Amino acid sequence: MVENCTKEKKDKAQTVLDAATEIFLSHGFSAATTDMIQKKAGVSKATMYGCYANKEAIFAAVIERECQAMISVVKDVAPTPDNIAQTLTAIGTSYLTIILSETGIALFRVAVGDAPRFPSLARAFYLSGPKAMTNVLADHLAEAAKDGQLNLQTVGIDHAAGLFISLLRGELQMDTLTHPGATPSAAQIDYHVGLAVTTFMAAFGVKTAT
Repeated sequence: MVENCTKEKKDKAQTVLDAATEIFLSHGFSAATTDMIQKKAGVSKATMYGCYANKEAIFAAVIERECQAMISVVKDVAPTPDNIAQTLTAIGTSYLTIILSETGIALFRVAVGDAPRFPSLARAFYLSGPKAMTNVLADHLAEAAKDGQLNLQTVGIDHAAGLFISLLRGELQMDTLTHPGATPSAAQIDYHVGLAVTTFMAAFGVKTAT
């Protein structure tokens, strides 16, 4: 991993990750080779293996870096005070835009496609990506439940967060995954986010007296 590299090698390690990301997302994990990554990065084998023990370690680092970058975008979404519906809309739009991007779809395909052969890598993707996103959302839901905007007692905070994420991904992610090269428009994303928020609020929103 990068943290085990000497300070002088960290820049080279990032170069390896940049090259590996392109190779893995273009060719898949199984078809990619360390020789391909080394050639793309323009580094020596000694430098590459000095930071990453093998191809699995390189891909694990790619997963961690890409997922952290995606989650950080969602974390930067500012919540709307006392309006969980608007907060969910902002988070949902940011999340769908990321996971349905060319990089987001490619990373999902690679991580899931080789899951039977490399379950630890698929698990790492789940924990760093989808699970981490659910945790971020759960924090917002907990606050909304605390101030009386949501009633989540029947399912619990974590399950409610998972339900909302599932509503978001739904058919749109499947449609994108099975149509290579197709990227949903902003209007399509807005529509699906709106459906998810409306459905979620109908189930768990607390109506206030007028």
